[in-house]
Amino acid sequence: MGHRVDLETLVDALDKAPAHPSSDYDLSPGVILPEGRKLRPAAVLMGVLDDQVILTKRASTLKHHPGQIAFPGGKLDGAETASQAALREAREEVGLPPDIVTILAELPPHETVTSYAVTPILARVERDFEPTVEPGEVAECFRVPLAFLMDPANYAVEGRRWRGMRREFFTIPYGPYYIWGATARILKSLADSVA
Repeated sequence: MGHRVDLETLVDALDKAPAHPSSDYDLSPGVILPEGRKLRPAAVLMGVLDDQVILTKRASTLKHHPGQIAFPGGKLDGAETASQAALREAREEVGLPPDIVTILAELPPHETVTSYAVTPILARVERDFEPTVEPGEVAECFRVPLAFLMDPANYAVEGRRWRGMRREFFTIPYGPYYIWGATARILKSLADSVA
């Protein structure tokens, strides 16, 4: 499979077999989630430019998830839609102009351990741009080939102690980047729908 995955293939696959909602708890069946928990809406932009996915390395000074690999994204403001939030955050975090982005699909939400319901927005970035990172939030903007991320063989499951119990999660290391947690889970969901 590997090298043949491009954005059109991915969108076709999603049309035939939509992705499923996912969660940071997917690999930890022993976790009991509290009834009536309130999840805050958020969105991330899965921007694909020339069959490469745009990712960020979060600033090490951030209170939540410092230094982790993430899609540009964040909380929804007021009445904005997931797509609007994803585009706004991508502009704020990496300087991606919204007018060169074509939204292709809104994927099912992903529940994070930090109580967010994150809606991934799959989009084509129509032309190259010069990333300008927001230093308070983003240490680096980089790209990973879509075909690499869509190959289930590149994923591994790891685990660590978290809040007194063992929690397992997907990882997909790429060069110097250790992609794990919500970002890896969202990507794995997508890879499974293509596979």
